Amino acid sequence: MDTSAGVLIAGAIGAVIGAMVTYLWRYSERREGVVPEPPPPLVPPGADLVLSVISSSAVLIDSSDTVVKASAPAFAMGIVHEDRLEPEELMTLVRQVRRDGQVREAEVSLQPRRGTTSYIHARVAPLTSRLILVLADDRTREHRVESIRRDFVANVSHELKTPVGALNLLAEAVGEAKDDPEAVVRFSSRMHLESERLTRLVQQIIDLSRLQNDILSDDATMIKVGELVSEATEHSATEAEHKSIEIVTAVEPDLYVHGDRAQLHAAVSNLVENAVTYSPEGSRVIVTAQLDDEDVRLTVADNGIGIPGDELDRIFERFYRVDPARARATGGTGLGLSIVKHVAASNGGTVEVWSEPGLGSSFTLVLPAHSHDIDEEHA
Repeated sequence: MDTSAGVLIAGAIGAVIGAMVTYLWRYSERREGVVPEPPPPLVPPGADLVLSVISSSAVLIDSSDTVVKASAPAFAMGIVHEDRLEPEELMTLVRQVRRDGQVREAEVSLQPRRGTTSYIHARVAPLTSRLILVLADDRTREHRVESIRRDFVANVSHELKTPVGALNLLAEAVGEAKDDPEAVVRFSSRMHLESERLTRLVQQIIDLSRLQNDILSDDATMIKVGELVSEATEHSATEAEHKSIEIVTAVEPDLYVHGDRAQLHAAVSNLVENAVTYSPEGSRVIVTAQLDDEDVRLTVADNGIGIPGDELDRIFERFYRVDPARARATGGTGLGLSIVKHVAASNGGTVEVWSEPGLGSSFTLVLPAHSHDIDEEHA
């Protein structure tokens, strides 16, 4: 091979190599210039906005059972802990929905580490092929209201049965003792007491039904506190005299509140009556009323049997009695303090209690004070 042929062959080989290098360089340059398309977002666009405005607590769960998005109420409710959904009953629903795609609903109870049990209504549905949506509504209040309703119906039935049954038995006894005047008088006296107890129970049930919504009555007027106290003490004067109990009053002059007179009379009378009922003979019941900033504080205090600390939170429950045997003996219905609580709320106030077993109790009705002079100017 001569020299010129070798040069041609070498030049051809060089050209081919150069072309290949140029092609590979340009190909690499094009590859580097191409931006890979991002994967589709796990949470659909707009989902954050929807979750922020719906009233239910909302949680999004991915295919690995991890919480990828949750609304603030979900954390407050306690169904999301870190990145996991709780309790296990909810996770079971999520897995069932992921398996067959069917929407499911359930009532689930939450057992917090502290506090009382709460109840939620959960609705679980598939949102995308990878996400499950959990909607939860707090139904604790509804559960408590239903429980109170059931207890109320059961207690009313029981309480009505007692005096009605007693009246039936006494009526039979009177019929059988028609030839014994003394027995007739004795049985008729018992019938009168039972009928009074029945009348009082029915009236208190009616009063409670009117106070259910804690809304101020349309009959609200300006009331002088001193008159309320006088009427309440007069209501219990006979029983106090029978037990040699002194009722002492100390009411600041010119104290006025605005509310339903009949309701407030019932509340104050119940407090005084309870104090007399649960105080020993020869003791003293003190009723005071004074202005405290913009409130009137009306307090009924006694040195009676007192209330154990673990029962103070329950004394305003309907039909709850600290001493059931004593309540039955005195004709107590267990509705008085419940009425006091609702009357206070219906008239813009609250009720406070202090008690120690063996030392006595004091109940304070706190109501907004009203200026009689100002109201007269606007009249």
